[in-house]
Amino acid sequence: MSSKNSRRLRTAVLAAAVAAAGLALAGPAAAATPQTATTVSTAPQASAIPVDFVDLATTPLTADGESHEVTVTYRNDSGADRTVAPQLLVESPDAGPFLDPATVRVERRTTGGCWEAVGLGSQTGTLFTDLTTARRTLPTGATLTEVYRVTVTDPTAEGTVHPRIALY
Repeated sequence: MSSKNSRRLRTAVLAAAVAAAGLALAGPAAAATPQTATTVSTAPQASAIPVDFVDLATTPLTADGESHEVTVTYRNDSGADRTVAPQLLVESPDAGPFLDPATVRVERRTTGGCWEAVGLGSQTGTLFTDLTTARRTLPTGATLTEVYRVTVTDPTAEGTVHPRIALY
């Protein structure tokens, strides 16, 4: 991946995370709720913004109208429980044209084996799955495996499928 794409990708993801965190904090319910006492928690809190990403192997975006599975796997080898979120990025080529969310359909396999649609955000030509709804706590030694299905609906689409894990 070029450094241009890497910077573009990290900027897009961080901007989306900051925007989501800002909306959650500044919503009408937060403004209407009186704060009468301060509570101090000693429990460790996960950051609203990822502190790092584990990049997994990329694959070309296949524009043949068929569904292609992408498996995202991460093992928590740290000495503590860790908050993680699997994410798929579908990146446009360096020279464009930028991908449109209507160009690609992404689905995730549920624990019951069914496929559910996954919404895609878009920024600077990169389509991405939401991190906030994918977050979960992964115990020490546990492995997270998510299976996605990617279908390109525009035969002229070009790009790369980039799975990764966000670490909080």
